[in-house]
Amino acid sequence: MPLYEFRCKQCGTDFEERRSMAESNAPATCPSGHAGAVRLLSVFASVGSTGPGPAPAPSGGACCAGGCCG
Repeated sequence: MPLYEFRCKQCGTDFEERRSMAESNAPATCPSGHAGAVRLLSVFASVGSTGPGPAPAPSGGACCAGGCCG
């Protein structure tokens, strides 16, 4: 199940809830009991490599393919 982030309009608390995608827009209640929290836009970033050590350098030729234009 996806994890959604919310912010309470009354107390400003940020919190997360796991819920189905079908319920993603359903109203949320903050941990303090305030109703009407708004869903935040989540930003996901994945950084890493397939094993220990530094990540491999990107390959490519032209600028639009990941090469260096400088």
